[in-house]
Amino acid sequence: MPILSLCCNGEISARVFELCRASPPHSPNSPNWFIGVTGPSQSMRVRRLAMLLSGLEPHLSNSVELEQYSTDGDLAARWLTDIAAFGDLSEGCTVADLGAGNGVLGLGALAMGAGRAILVEADEAACYVANSNAESMGFADSVEVIQATLGSDPVDLSSADVVISNPPWGRQTPRADRPFLEAMIVAATPAHLLHSAEATHIQPLFEDVGWSAEGYGEADFALPAAYSHHSRQRGRTRAAFWRLAPP
Repeated sequence: MPILSLCCNGEISARVFELCRASPPHSPNSPNWFIGVTGPSQSMRVRRLAMLLSGLEPHLSNSVELEQYSTDGDLAARWLTDIAAFGDLSEGCTVADLGAGNGVLGLGALAMGAGRAILVEADEAACYVANSNAESMGFADSVEVIQATLGSDPVDLSSADVVISNPPWGRQTPRADRPFLEAMIVAATPAHLLHSAEATHIQPLFEDVGWSAEGYGEADFALPAAYSHHSRQRGRTRAAFWRLAPP
């Protein structure tokens, strides 16, 4: 059963932090340093990855138009673990992260054994943060950060073995997600998508072009009070997770 089909509260206990600190992962400078950790159960390995990703420098998330909602480290770790369970995140593979933000998904994939990450992001400041995070994790040589606006700028994803994306959901700009979904189709390789649980267009859009679309879980998704339309200091919404596969 995918981890994200279970109840997700997005919290990591202080006890988990102590366990991670007491038994840190191998150096990021060695390949497969996350997978190569000996001893811990899968749940402990997920928690260690969550702690690592939660420590990355965040991007500012200040563009309403781009809907820059960051994927937190705990959710990213569990989602990546599910992607690996499908067999789509394998050792040495190339991962493309569309709307990469600070790079949390692509860098997390590298920590789990991927060989290369292509981080596509429209925001210049977020690209800078993603590069900085790649350097701090020791993955600078394995990361390509591309500043591009999907739908306007050409982006070559032909080398990607899997595409991962938490795109804008279209709440501010209708159909803002379409360039991301279309890029997945053009890439013609298995893709994993995080989107609003209220979205009804994902399955028909992909099935209309012969793809399979499997929703495999939901989780709470944190919304920081970065925008004026959020009335609470920190809100949550429901997110759904999809595996999309070409014919």
